[in-house]
Amino acid sequence: MRLISWNCQGAFRKKLSTIIPLSPDILVVQECESPEKLIFDPTLPKPTDFHWHSDGSKKGLALFSYSGYKFQLLPEYKPEFKYIIPFQVIHEKDQKKSFSLFAIWAMNNKENYYGRYIGQVWYAIKYYESILKQPIILIGDFNSNKIWDTKDRIANHTVVVQILEEKKIHSVYHKYYKLNQGEETHPTFYLFRKKERPYHIDYCFTSADLFRRIKHFQIGVYEHWIAYSDHMPLIIDF
Repeated sequence: MRLISWNCQGAFRKKLSTIIPLSPDILVVQECESPEKLIFDPTLPKPTDFHWHSDGSKKGLALFSYSGYKFQLLPEYKPEFKYIIPFQVIHEKDQKKSFSLFAIWAMNNKENYYGRYIGQVWYAIKYYESILKQPIILIGDFNSNKIWDTKDRIANHTVVVQILEEKKIHSVYHKYYKLNQGEETHPTFYLFRKKERPYHIDYCFTSADLFRRIKHFQIGVYEHWIAYSDHMPLIIDF
């Protein structure tokens, strides 16, 4: 299975042809426009399943399946957490390949100042604590890094990472490359698309059983992707 997450920075209809050649089985896209605006190029494969969620704005969070996986929104979903959305990912032919997935786009929160960005993730994982069980994946744009732990939040990046680690759910990037949080050498985001303003704010966390199945992990490179978005895609092969 190849899982890809990418904040496309809008206008996904113009960028679909750049990500599909990577052959995702499951594709998670932040800042994806509404389905009404998506125009699928007839020369490209069509998704076998699709879910798009928005809070009423023009951009939302989308999941695409290009294989035997189907998405089922979990009944525990709480709209208050907007773009931290729990799914059961079900493989049509092999139930052993099914797992839980949290699609994430941590955003500003005008209603709750302390619940912005990583604070929003903290609220969500505390609420969904009972379903944070193996096998599970949390993936997307967390808009966070340990370097900003001093910012005014209900909980910081380190606290969220610790909560997940206590449940044996770890950052794939950090385990794969054997790096500590805050010491990343592969940026996932470039502020204002400037190469001299790199940050690592997109993550994939998996439970231990799924991490053992990972064959390869990579992050898209600036020179190829910056023409399309300020974020680089995460590409994970299981």
